[in-house]
Amino acid sequence: DSDLSMRTLSTPSPALIFPPNSPGFQNGRGSSTSSSSVTGETVAMVHSPPPTRLTHPLIRLASKHQKEQANIDRLPDHSLIQIFSFLPTNQLCRCARVCRRWYNLAWDPRLWRTIRLTGETINVDRALKVLTRRLCQDTPNVCLMLETVIVSGCRRLTDRGLYTIAQCCPELRRLEVSGCYNISNEAVFDVVSLCPNLEHLDVSGCSKVTCISLTREASIKLSPLHGKQISIRYLDMTDCFVLEDEGLHTIAAHCTQLTHLYLRRCVRITDEGLRYLMIYCTSIKELSVSDCRFVSDFGMREIAKLESRLRYLSIAHCGRITDVGIRYIAKYCSKLRYLNARGCEGITDHGVEYLAKNCTKLKSLDIGKCPLVSDTGLEFLALNCFNLKRLSLKSCESITGQGLQIVAANCFDLQMLNVQDCEVSVDALRFVKRHCKRCIIEHTNPAFF
Repeated sequence: DSDLSMRTLSTPSPALIFPPNSPGFQNGRGSSTSSSSVTGETVAMVHSPPPTRLTHPLIRLASKHQKEQANIDRLPDHSLIQIFSFLPTNQLCRCARVCRRWYNLAWDPRLWRTIRLTGETINVDRALKVLTRRLCQDTPNVCLMLETVIVSGCRRLTDRGLYTIAQCCPELRRLEVSGCYNISNEAVFDVVSLCPNLEHLDVSGCSKVTCISLTREASIKLSPLHGKQISIRYLDMTDCFVLEDEGLHTIAAHCTQLTHLYLRRCVRITDEGLRYLMIYCTSIKELSVSDCRFVSDFGMREIAKLESRLRYLSIAHCGRITDVGIRYIAKYCSKLRYLNARGCEGITDHGVEYLAKNCTKLKSLDIGKCPLVSDTGLEFLALNCFNLKRLSLKSCESITGQGLQIVAANCFDLQMLNVQDCEVSVDALRFVKRHCKRCIIEHTNPAFF
């Protein structure tokens, strides 16, 4: 990394941290992005603030009309900050180049509750260091206002960048580092240990992350029940394919307040891992174990212990799940609203019947690629789940137009229907369209428009 323009490290200009015309800008209120393309790579730059007034001898005096337009400078600071809070990031950075006063106001911590960095080439470690150093200027070593850091897809992020966040942002509530495959357990442990208010953590695609826990030092300082000190409620570990049952056991023991957990394509998870999860995390509302091929009906029996708290469940492509597992869910999880069982080829009309009769408030159901589900199962759905809004029957070979007509005649609120690769007639599709006015039909029948 070059050391270009390192004039005043404590006062970087937002406009130089991310050029206004750069494609990496993310618009949004109070969010920030930082990078500058120099010598083929993206680095964070710092620069002195603009001067108080322009003193070049060739600059002419402003006209009377221009002076009248400058009345905005008469507004107090708090009014300007309120105006700035509605500006997207690139406009806020441009405002910082107007004058010294606007520069200082643009760096008001209240405008920087969120840092958002994107791009595979950005030197995100250095960008985070520069940003946090500037935000810590008024409160040394601490960014009291920063609550959200989103650096998804920044593949150059390393443990060093996360250490910076952990040490400087004790009020952090949301961290998203999806696709940053260079970070390890140690850096994540530091973040959850030093940021006690962290509630939302997305480490999807971080293949080196195998569990979530406190550092050893933090564990010693806390009570034996230190696991309850981690306040994470939302955890996304999609594509953390090295995660095993033991790691899930550690996560469950330390993150007992979990309400949303996504373990898509964590292919080493088994029913034993789900048993650990249900022992500690009894407040889970949303759970995804899609493509976890070792999860079976025994795992469904464990998940059913969540009872009426469970609202969202995804078991797509879990080939070992049959009607037995669906019956466990249907019997105990009566308030289920969403179920994705696509590719569970062991599910039949009997499983759909259990589900329809017990989970009558179901709003979204995906039973695509379940060849044993026929019109009989659809009839049970139509006669019990009147609130159904989304239904996917993609590649269900036993479905015909008669089953679709029964659904359309009873589920008037249907908004999405997927019948791709199903042998259904054009007349049946038109019947659905007449009875469900707002329904979007995804199909592969070229005769239906």
